[in-house]
Amino acid sequence: MGGGTDWGVLFFSADGRIGRASFLIASAVLVGLLVVYESVAGHPTLHWITGWFVYPPLVYCGACVLSKRLHDRGRSGWWAAVILAALFAVWPWPVGFLDFLFGLVLIWAVVELAVMGGEPGANRYGPNPLRAATI
Repeated sequence: MGGGTDWGVLFFSADGRIGRASFLIASAVLVGLLVVYESVAGHPTLHWITGWFVYPPLVYCGACVLSKRLHDRGRSGWWAAVILAALFAVWPWPVGFLDFLFGLVLIWAVVELAVMGGEPGANRYGPNPLRAATI
C-alpha cells in the first residue's frame, strides 16, 4: 500500500495485498462503524429498515479487506466468503455444534490473518506490501 494509506483502495478493492497492521486498522474501523450503528439504531423497526443500507456496504468492505489479507498469506480471496459465513452463523452468540465448527473457522481466521505474517516475497497477488513501503 506504499507510504500512505489509500482508504478507497483499502476498503473498496479486493486486488493486491495488505500487511497485518493495515488489516488490523481496517478491521477496527469496520467493527467500530458496526458498533456505532448498532448503538444508534436500537429500535427493532428502525434497525430493520436502516440495516438494508448499512450492512451490505460493511460486508462488501469487510470482504475486500479480508481478501487482501488472505492474498498476503498466499490464499485465494474466496476464503473471505467462508470467514464471513462463519461470522454470520455465530453472531450474536454461538448455539449448537455447527456454531462450534464455525467458531473453529473463526479461530483459524484470527490466527491466519492477525497473528501470522505474510509471504516474504512477491506472490501471484502482488509484491510484498512491507517491502514496497521500505523501498
